[in-house]
Amino acid sequence: MFTTIQQKLIELENLHKIKILYACESGSRAWGFESTDSDYDVRFIYLQQPEVYLEIDEPKDTLDIPINDVLDINGWDLRKALKLLRKSNMPLFEWLQSPVVYKQDAHFLNELKQLMPVYFSPRASMHHYLSMANNCFENDLQSKRVKLKKYFYTLRPLLAAQWIAEKNEFPPMEFSVLRTLVNDKNWDAAIDSLLVEKKAADEKSLTEQVPLLHSFITTGLENYKSVASTFDKSGYSTALLNQFFRKQLNGFSSGT
Repeated sequence: MFTTIQQKLIELENLHKIKILYACESGSRAWGFESTDSDYDVRFIYLQQPEVYLEIDEPKDTLDIPINDVLDINGWDLRKALKLLRKSNMPLFEWLQSPVVYKQDAHFLNELKQLMPVYFSPRASMHHYLSMANNCFENDLQSKRVKLKKYFYTLRPLLAAQWIAEKNEFPPMEFSVLRTLVNDKNWDAAIDSLLVEKKAADEKSLTEQVPLLHSFITTGLENYKSVASTFDKSGYSTALLNQFFRKQLNGFSSGT
């Protein structure tokens, strides 16, 4: 599948005359709790021909391949990505930390990663993760039997919010790292049991409600909502992003 994905990315580059600067896995396979039938969520950042950005009409800023049962491939134009970086967009922050990379321009990635701490907003990021966790908890975890994967879709963003609250830095995307925040043997045992169950399950598999985790989620949502409001609202300059964008355009023009 790795080779298939790389070939699809080459096809996109040739078809649209773009340069893919970075491509990675972004879903459950990168988070560390995929099911037996999880699809591949491929995300990429691309640059178009420099003259495209000089046209009167704004160029299209997303590209994708029609979704099927196995592959979900979607990309953002670099200018769109940088606008979202300025807003401390957490999906983008996660992409740039993915443990599964399909394609990368090492210089581009290193320089972009250096900008991440500059544009990280604890307040905006916590609100993002808490909203994800709360929506999943309220909508998907209230029955006696619930979708197994929804526990992880709730716990991962909740732990990300906890990471921000405790460390004042952007969180890692991998669940195995986030869970180190919790020092509780019973909690660890419950998580380990669910992970074993999920590895052998499919995306629709159900499991019994876990009271210990429900209590953990309820308490965490309440606690970190109040913490999020203590962080200042942030506004960031575009100067560094403009400089970075122009450098990438110059590199495209010179073929480097």
